[in-house]
Amino acid sequence: MKMNTKVRYGLRTAIELASKKPGEDIYQKDISMNQEISYKYLDQIIAGLRSAGLVTTVSGKKSGYILAREPGNISVYDIFTAFNPGLAVVECLSDEVICKREGKCAAKYFWEELNDVVEKHLKSVTIKDLLMKQVEINKQLAE
Repeated sequence: MKMNTKVRYGLRTAIELASKKPGEDIYQKDISMNQEISYKYLDQIIAGLRSAGLVTTVSGKKSGYILAREPGNISVYDIFTAFNPGLAVVECLSDEVICKREGKCAAKYFWEELNDVVEKHLKSVTIKDLLMKQVEINKQLAE
């Protein structure tokens, strides 16, 4: 299983938004610069996050973006599902695939358990958790 760039950049974008004071917005150009994400590609990232209800636009002449929920209420899994229909560590677990070996494959039980562990972990880590880690990293870099 590999996380695609939209998930990775979506996560970085959410952490960037969470780093602002409550209600303080940030412009797309600043997210692009700070996170080293192409401005044009960031359009797709923000569109996915907005569509999932994770990011919203601040109204006004100079509108920017903010998180639509508290950082502690947005999990990594929320970011993942903003860009993917669901988690499937192997193709046979996908809702879009009908496995010819359904019901007669012991390996599938292993993959289902692994899938559950990965999903549980993605759900257990929040943007707030990652923001706290980022603050810690920034302090170490400043020393």
